[in-house]
Amino acid sequence: MAAASYQDNASRMRVAIVGLGFGAEFIPIYQAHPWAEMAAICQRNSDHLNAIGDRFGIPRRMTRYEDVLADPHVDFVHINSPIADHAWMSIEALKAGKHVMCTVPMATTIADCEKICDLVATTGKKYMMAETVVYSREFLYLRELYQRGELGKIQHLAASHPQDMDGWPEYWERMIPMHYATHVVSPVLGIMNQLAEYVSCFGSGTVREDIAQKSGNRFAVQSCHVKIMDSDITAHIWRCLYDVARQYRESFDVYGTKQSFEWTLVEGEPHVMHTAKQPEPEIPRKVSVPDFAHLLPEPIRKFTQSIQDADHLSFIQGGGHGGSHPHLVHAFLSALRGDRDPWPNAVQSANWTCVGLCAHESAINGGAIVPLPAFTLCGKAPT
Repeated sequence: MAAASYQDNASRMRVAIVGLGFGAEFIPIYQAHPWAEMAAICQRNSDHLNAIGDRFGIPRRMTRYEDVLADPHVDFVHINSPIADHAWMSIEALKAGKHVMCTVPMATTIADCEKICDLVATTGKKYMMAETVVYSREFLYLRELYQRGELGKIQHLAASHPQDMDGWPEYWERMIPMHYATHVVSPVLGIMNQLAEYVSCFGSGTVREDIAQKSGNRFAVQSCHVKIMDSDITAHIWRCLYDVARQYRESFDVYGTKQSFEWTLVEGEPHVMHTAKQPEPEIPRKVSVPDFAHLLPEPIRKFTQSIQDADHLSFIQGGGHGGSHPHLVHAFLSALRGDRDPWPNAVQSANWTCVGLCAHESAINGGAIVPLPAFTLCGKAPT
């Protein structure tokens, strides 16, 4: 898209951000984007709401989500609430005629994923799960290499997301590892823009008793194989939340016939690219992944490197989410402006989310094969 078109401000989309912990990071991005208007913010805690509103100069502030949905000046909501609120907030927004961008995961039940997909189909409104990994510089780099043929045929994919959630809000103690799996599911499905067909997952080890009682899950680690639809490829993903000694790692590896990419084992060190048919010592090389700010309108390019709230745990452990935040904002605004499905759309978001939900079902049944729900197997959007 030509840079000049970014200056066309005739149809700014008006956004309300709901949830201002992690969500506050997106405020200056929307304020700088030429296609957006930062219409309102919503937070239950009025003191925090006013502090954020004063900091960013936002006059329209609400403590009740119902007031956001009733506001005719809001075109879409960007939901950054706790996970338990994602599904019902998305459902109510779609019913109210609002477009929805919601942080991950889409929901924690298959039934709620299906409700959201049904509402998108009946209302014509757009839904996008704001999955950071598939807009990270690492993913954009690997997808570009794949699309140019430089990886060759992909033969296998792997991803891991170990994270110690002690010290996070208490509701995380009720979370099941595979119910928060989209950071590992999305890159292994997204690079070829495919869907998952079925899964088999095993649980390993045990968490301490208080976590097991709160979450209803006793496994310390959940390890899953994913059969990729319309493909001869499987992917391996694993997750843990408590009681595993491991630095945070939100990784994915891609193994191709020409080149393979492996995520660094230690945060802050270079990733490794392996090239086929070289002398053995020359096969691996350390690589610096380029930034992809050039894909964005100039006013928001700086946000691939700038973190407004660098002390928030999601940024400390997540390494700034790979510069993904302005890409997420621009992708959704582009979809709304072009009246097309965002990537991922509702069906893809459901498929990515339901991989984890089905994986947990498999784990508690000893690794049984569990097929993905039929409603998640069609209707993916182009990248």
